[in-house]
Amino acid sequence: MTIPAQLTVGFDLDMTLIDSRPGIKAAYQALSAETGTFIDADQAVTRLGPPLAEELAYWFPEAEIEAMADRYREIYPTYAIEPTPAMPGAREAIAAVQALGGRAIVVTAKHEPNARLHLSHLGIEPDAVIGWLWAEAKAGALREYGAQVYVGDHVGDVRGARTAGALSVAVPTGPCPEGQLREAGADVVLRDLTALPEWLEEYVRSGS
Repeated sequence: MTIPAQLTVGFDLDMTLIDSRPGIKAAYQALSAETGTFIDADQAVTRLGPPLAEELAYWFPEAEIEAMADRYREIYPTYAIEPTPAMPGAREAIAAVQALGGRAIVVTAKHEPNARLHLSHLGIEPDAVIGWLWAEAKAGALREYGAQVYVGDHVGDVRGARTAGALSVAVPTGPCPEGQLREAGADVVLRDLTALPEWLEEYVRSGS
């Protein structure tokens, strides 16, 4: 697929565009109740970012992880979509890219159909959604769409941006504090997405 060169900004989903903690907590609690296996859902939501299998490995034997991941994704829409809010500035950040004639894409480790459900439920309308990609693996989608900037909350997002040769813009709204994001190589750290539109205008104006 060849996409014409234009401003393209990628966004992570969990804890960048959406506060997925309430919904993921509810989904883990439901999985725990169904399977009879203890899952500390409060602890699990402090580790958001990496693929689902990494969290399930804390609670299930390796041989069961694939089946548990499938089941979690099946029940996820029932428990996780409704209680999950947008992060402050999320809609405005996407709209700011589009208002400048750019393309806003979401590149996430989340199961892509569930990512789309979240965005649709919240009225957030990116130009593309690409799921199932974590950390450095995000670089493939970022390169494919010609993203110059990738915005995320996790050191894995920083690594993905740097692998793709994109500018890493980080927000410390997830599990990784500002110092950790800078140490990982973030080029820019904003307090949250509410600061993105002003930063983006300056970025475009300066031709960076």
